[in-house]
Amino acid sequence: MVCSETVWQRACGKYELPADEVHVWRATLDQPQEVMEQFRHVLSADERARAGKFHFEADRTRHIIGRGVSRLLLGHCVGTAAGALEFTHNEFGKPFLSDGLLPRFNISHSGELVLVALARGRTIGVDVERMRKDMAQAEIAERFFSPRECAALAGLAPEMQCEAFFACWTRKEAYLKARGDGLSLPLDQFDVAFIPGEVPRLLETRHDPTEVHRFTIRALNPGYGCKAAVAAEGSDWTMKCWDWSRMAADAVGT
Repeated sequence: MVCSETVWQRACGKYELPADEVHVWRATLDQPQEVMEQFRHVLSADERARAGKFHFEADRTRHIIGRGVSRLLLGHCVGTAAGALEFTHNEFGKPFLSDGLLPRFNISHSGELVLVALARGRTIGVDVERMRKDMAQAEIAERFFSPRECAALAGLAPEMQCEAFFACWTRKEAYLKARGDGLSLPLDQFDVAFIPGEVPRLLETRHDPTEVHRFTIRALNPGYGCKAAVAAEGSDWTMKCWDWSRMAADAVGT
């Protein structure tokens, strides 16, 4: 799937997450006060304490929204009160529902946006990045991209390089987050397709050749000056994207 305009739906009726779908929810930092209070209410004591440690208000808001949206959606999917959910973390810090409960989820935030991705029966990763020209530099690409990716980026017209840089960045990050092992995998050990017009995908996974067929990558257009991507196991899934709103809260039964 070549990245086209992403359709962000508004939930109506009862929300469901079928096993053959991957859902990505988008929330902006500009939430009504009553919505923020709803999020705070379902957070655990540890999550509230962590939010209080952020120096900048925007960082606190991103944390509260990401955890709040995740809890409300997950609670609905597993039939448990959002505030009662318990999480465990793997050795690299990726959170999972305790007791092996499904679905899997992942959170990312940047700029004005928070994205939460959900899937049943498959690992998942999502990444969103605000596009900044001061970051999209050849020197930074050489530190984080593979030689093949750097060459592809350098071959583009200068006016296309910033967007392509973040297309590459988010696809690589989404794959790493889906694997769940942080930066233990060197970034130059795999290549992603990101040139305009290319189908987003893993091109080569030198650390494990079978991985190239294990995960599917899809690109997102989240707006707000950002790029995003999602990666999930298998290829037998379709993606749906949703906007968080008061209607969404009604749809998940809060």
